[in-house]
Amino acid sequence: MVMRTPRFDPSVVQPHQQFLAELREQGRLQETGRFTDNSGGAYILLADSLDQARDIAFTDPAHTTGASELTVYEWEITG
Repeated sequence: MVMRTPRFDPSVVQPHQQFLAELREQGRLQETGRFTDNSGGAYILLADSLDQARDIAFTDPAHTTGASELTVYEWEITG
């Protein structure tokens, strides 16, 4: 999940979207979406491990600029 911080700057949206587009091209991105209250969004990464997912997510410009805080969860598909 990507949650906006008080330091959120709209100029980070384009680099964030480019980051997601590159992940999609690499076959590492499953889904993306924003929260309807504009507090942030979420995306589903395809990774070999939780550590790998964190390593990828923490390079997101939304995170590296301090505009958003990232929380990475491991999700097991059961159905």
